[in-house]
Amino acid sequence: MACPICSKPTDPKFTPFCSRRCADVDLSRWLKGTYAIPGAPAGEEDEARPSGGGESSESSGLRSPDKGMDRE
Repeated sequence: MACPICSKPTDPKFTPFCSRRCADVDLSRWLKGTYAIPGAPAGEEDEARPSGGGESSESSGLRSPDKGMDRE
């Protein structure tokens, strides 16, 4: 199996890479966003919900921590 970064033979210590350097190059590419897993654009989910049309905490059955509690 060849290293996905430089195509040299892999080292079992750094599988699937040949060295620490190539492993770090790969990690850097993920962190910078060079690699990405395909999916829906990040803002698309928020646009699908109508703004202001959601349930309030009262109608959804949720209460604030201090509502309905007796205070002394």
